[in-house]
Amino acid sequence: MTSGKVLFVVAHKGYQPVEYTEPKKILEDAGFTVITASDQAKTATDKDGGATHVDLTLSEVKVEDYDGVFFIGGPGALEHLDNPQSYKIIKETAEKHLPLGAICLSTRILAHANVLTRKRATGWNGDNELEKIYEEYDVKYTPEPVVVEENIITAVGPTAAKTFGQEIVVLLHNNKGWG
Repeated sequence: MTSGKVLFVVAHKGYQPVEYTEPKKILEDAGFTVITASDQAKTATDKDGGATHVDLTLSEVKVEDYDGVFFIGGPGALEHLDNPQSYKIIKETAEKHLPLGAICLSTRILAHANVLTRKRATGWNGDNELEKIYEEYDVKYTPEPVVVEENIITAVGPTAAKTFGQEIVVLLHNNKGWG
């Protein structure tokens, strides 16, 4: 068992529950501690009305405390997480060459933070805007369920949540030399 610590970032309102719970369980089963951060303290509410405890706010995040940082999608992601605080966390994670990822709508936040430039990435494209957004940020849109490019993992949404979680474990193990 490993004893790494991973940060999951969720919107305080409207995160996608499957994208959060499935990868979280996979990571915990692999021996990782998953810490949850959000744009607001105490509790985050998913798009279906369920809730999860928030361990810390975005402003309290210290990237060096984690072995990887992953943004969870859902309808609230762009409204609540597409902001300078998230960009700072994302850029610091990338600069430290730590595993970084996003699923669903949150992949757009990675693009906005300019960490996907000249990389392959996927994400939710139900509005047919993702390819255009990625083109604007010089990202190569790759319509696959999960894409791993260097230390960055992107995934399309809930249907890829299990694979997203499994690939996070692989990425973390490869980065730390665990397992």
